[in-house]
Amino acid sequence: MRADARFTTKGFETASGGREQVISVRVEGGGDFALQQAAVAGAYREAMEAAGLPPGSAVFRRIFLSDVLNQAAALKGGGLCPGEEEEPVAVSVVEQAPLPGSKIALLAYHVTDPAGLSKRRVGARHVLVEKSGARHLWSTRLCAGAESFPVSAEAQTRAVFEELIGALGAAGGSLAGNCVRTWMFVKGIDVFYPGMVASRRALFAEQGLTEDTHYIAATGIQGACAHRFDVVAMDAYSQLDLVPGQIAYLNDFDRLCPTHRYGVTFERGSSVSYADRRQYFISGTASIDGAGQVVHRGDVLAQLERALGNVEALLGAGSGRLDDLLYLIVYLRDRADAAAIEAAVAERLPGLPVVFVEGVVCRPEWLVEIEGVGVAALGRAGLAHF
Repeated sequence: MRADARFTTKGFETASGGREQVISVRVEGGGDFALQQAAVAGAYREAMEAAGLPPGSAVFRRIFLSDVLNQAAALKGGGLCPGEEEEPVAVSVVEQAPLPGSKIALLAYHVTDPAGLSKRRVGARHVLVEKSGARHLWSTRLCAGAESFPVSAEAQTRAVFEELIGALGAAGGSLAGNCVRTWMFVKGIDVFYPGMVASRRALFAEQGLTEDTHYIAATGIQGACAHRFDVVAMDAYSQLDLVPGQIAYLNDFDRLCPTHRYGVTFERGSSVSYADRRQYFISGTASIDGAGQVVHRGDVLAQLERALGNVEALLGAGSGRLDDLLYLIVYLRDRADAAAIEAAVAERLPGLPVVFVEGVVCRPEWLVEIEGVGVAALGRAGLAHF
């Protein structure tokens, strides 16, 4: 049986250089995991060649798997997950079954700079990228590594954050001052999400993250790491050399209320400005209104439209547009909705790299959630280039 894969790519570059490029790869056709992984790796190489990306430009990859406990070990030597002796890349591996029905999908983020950039591992789960005088810390596959039951979402949440806090502290940073974005993956989210939320809220208060200061842009979604008894895992991105006013928090209170009003602690989105660009980090966004209520219950296409409208409003709060998005991840509760949602996204945002996965949202009534990263030529004088 043959496995084929295709890629979509989008990039951004200003006259000052500092290019950012995103590649998404999806499988079309059947085949076992080895065949599908080879097809994804081949399409990824084609995408890099087509975009003129040099070796060593990969910064972050997320590999989406349909059965992580059986598939994660097979990633070694497959060209997507480098070994310790190879060029360092922050690789995230998460069980979120790619839609409409493959075993593996890929999202990759590349950065190039005419002046060069350096990358090095600063621990098994952290990659430090230095560029234009700024240090960017990518942390992936943070998890407790639990080996047996019983499991505690509260304890595991604290464990993953404490590892991140330790890495930030070793580099002279802090969670409150330098973490830009987190991705929280919760196994059995309908059961374990409240424990993750409560533990994160308590830890944030200890770290000076409150409704009176700020939180962190985040997604909290169904997902699993490669450890059987872990129910919480996390990826994170931090900028270790932020200056006052460089990061802003994105809100539109006509459409979305502050998250703390319904007991959770994350920012709807954030933007980071540089001399030559503004980056946008849009949190997981669903069909929610200004009172924190679910809108369009039971209608997945209407929920998608409301979520896209919310994302557009958040980008607009930072003078951005939907066209500034570099990629989207679309999470669906019910895989039967995949064809309709994919068609609607393609019509609304043609040519955009999009990954569609099965990912249960934190409220059962939400049928779809979306998140994304964008960039626009909205530089700010007095700041360093990206």
